[in-house]
Formats: sequence, structure tokens, C-alpha cells
Amino acid sequence: MRAPLNTLHVAVLMGGLSSEREVSLSSGRGCADALEGQVAKVTRVDAGRDLAQVLTALKPDVVFNALHGEWGEDGCVQGVLETLKIPYTHSGVLASALAMDKDKSKAVLRAAGVIVPGGGLFDRMAVAADHVIAPPYVIKPNAEGSSVGVYVIQPGDAPCAIVGDDSWTYGDLVMVEPFIAGKELAVTVLGEAAGPRALTVTDITPTKGFYDYEAKYAPGGSKHVLPAEGLPAHVFEAALRQSELAHTAMGCRGVSRSDFRYDDVNDVLVLLEVNTQPGMTPTSLSPEQAAYVGMAYRDLVRWMVEDASCPR
Repeated sequence: MRAPLNTLHVAVLMGGLSSEREVSLSSGRGCADALEGQVAKVTRVDAGRDLAQVLTALKPDVVFNALHGEWGEDGCVQGVLETLKIPYTHSGVLASALAMDKDKSKAVLRAAGVIVPGGGLFDRMAVAADHVIAPPYVIKPNAEGSSVGVYVIQPGDAPCAIVGDDSWTYGDLVMVEPFIAGKELAVTVLGEAAGPRALTVTDITPTKGFYDYEAKYAPGGSKHVLPAEGLPAHVFEAALRQSELAHTAMGCRGVSRSDFRYDDVNDVLVLLEVNTQPGMTPTSLSPEQAAYVGMAYRDLVRWMVEDASCPR
């Protein structure tokens, strides 16, 4: 039996150790503020390497995991919370680890019938030295989020030398995929008791360049149109259904977000990746989509805590 929300002590994890620390702080502050007055107690935790000791002392009823990126989103913190037997928001250990590994997640999604990009993993030194596939293509770290360390190589460009530089900290293997021209789309999914429910489709237009870290989180960095306009009805529907299929195939729970590219010339919809802990900042896509279907920010955050506190 689930305890009433207004009796719960919720610890909100934010900050953390990854390159997405600042975004996580923004997400965490927003979620913690939204929970004030809805639960008995909110404790804000800037998650460090002593997290297990901190949570053991705090004894929260539920953890709201607002961490992003490596360690907080890749199954590591989830493993700590499982060991401590503390219920937590978002996906579990396996789904979190899988989603952060682009290569393995693509294999799972492809097997489930989801259309994903081609390409694969390559040694970063080989990528820095020569074009491993024909341009245009995209270079990504295999285990980062928020478009950190992403480069688009166009025809006529030299190979991406920075990938081979000593300053590169994202691993020796990098994901290289064909660049898919067209629209940038996103769909948020809620893992409800009756099954995953896709909310709507957002069409994202960066104000300059491509949809990188700055475009995602800087005020005015991108324009969001929801529901997406000008999409063929079959593409809009396919984005919703593919997102729900991806949520299930990856074993996600709570909230997830699927990111797509739609090649409107060749009429091809491709799922780029599944995010198991979507941003909750003022410019984030998932709160916008929730608001569109009538779920205010406070309601979304409350739903996430209620979902986490349900017996599994």
C-alpha cells in the first residue's frame, strides 16, 4: 500500500559529478521547489561520492533523481539506491545503463522494430585521422547525454581532429552515424499503469547551428513548436507509437523522452536515442509537453514521486 504523498520525506538528488552538472542543478532546484507543500519534507542533496552515507543518515522515503549524465543516469546511482532499498524516480539499473550506451541501446531498439541510425563505434584516433564513413556524419560520445561532445562533419570538412586530442575525455570509442537532414522531433512518454503513454510531438528548431548543449538549455537557444506542425499524420502517429515501443523495449519506467530526426524529403523517421531522465529545467521539453496535455509542472513532479513510491 502506498503511503500518502503528504507524509513522505523526499530527497532530491542534483548536481553530481558529470559534465551535465549545471543542468542537473537547474532541474533539481525546480523539482524540489515544486515538491514543497506537496510532501512532508524535501531535502536537497548535491550528490557526491559520499551519497550512500548521506542518504543512510537522511533516511528519505523516496529519492527524486534529478541527476543527468554519467554516474547519475547510467545505472550507478540507481544501483546505490537499490542497495539502500530506497524507492526512486525514473528507470532502474538495467534500463538506465542501457540507454546511456548508444551502441547497445541501438541494438535493442532495432531488434524491437524501431528504426535507428546506421553507423557504429570507431576508435577515436581513426576518426580524428580520416573519414571513417562518407560525410555528412555525426560524431558522438558513446555514453554522454545532452549533446555533449557532439560534432557534425559536412562534405568538404576535414576529419574531426579534436576527437583525437588529449583533451577528449569521453572514451576511446566514439559513435559515428550518418547525418540525417530534416526536422528534430521529441516525444515524452509516461509509464502509466495501463501502459506507456506518449504525450505529443515537439518540433525543435535551434536558433543557430544544430541542437547542441547550448541550444537545449540556453534561453532562446531553440524554438519549440508543440504539437509539431506540418508533419504528415502518419509521421506524427509513428513518432508517438515508436516512443512507446522504445520505452517498453528499453525497460523504462516513469518518464522517458525519445528524440527523432525526420527526413521530410525521403519520408523517413529515425529514433536517435531514448533519454531515461529528461531535463526538468525552464527550457526542457518534457515539462512543456506535460503542460500541453494539462499536467502542470507541479503535477508532473508529483506524478513522478507517486510513481516511484508505488510497490514494484
